[in-house]
Amino acid sequence: MAETKETKAKKTTTKAEKEPAKEPAKKPAKKAAEATVEAAETQPAEEKKSAKSGAKKTEKEPFLMYKGRPLVRSGNTIYYGKMNEEYVVMLQILSTKEECGMTVADKVQIQVIATDPDVRPKDRIVKKSEKTGLYNAMDIGAIWLDRALAGKLS
Repeated sequence: MAETKETKAKKTTTKAEKEPAKEPAKKPAKKAAEATVEAAETQPAEEKKSAKSGAKKTEKEPFLMYKGRPLVRSGNTIYYGKMNEEYVVMLQILSTKEECGMTVADKVQIQVIATDPDVRPKDRIVKKSEKTGLYNAMDIGAIWLDRALAGKLS
């Protein structure tokens, strides 16, 4: 019986020895959490937002882009190109049709227009055509604009 009392006494002392060992392990975790909070408080507001989203902040483009050039819509008219360049493309939706519950462009008029304000509006039109479907019109408009800006439009 004396042996069991001694083993019980040893067990209690080993438990007491283990408990203080656990407490120091918790303290560094607290310090690490405090250091993270302090670092977060010193970050600028922009960095906090990007850290929360997990992505870097990118500049927001003001216009929808197609093949590296902006698209601007006003009603049934779409302008394609940069207004500070020599030419832009103007797409006018002449008619629409219903497909799969959506209204889509049917006939589209394409015009390559000079951006020079000194030229009369009627003389600004360099090239003109009509296509079926917005994709076809955008495709030919992009080609014409590239050629016009390169000086190879006939």
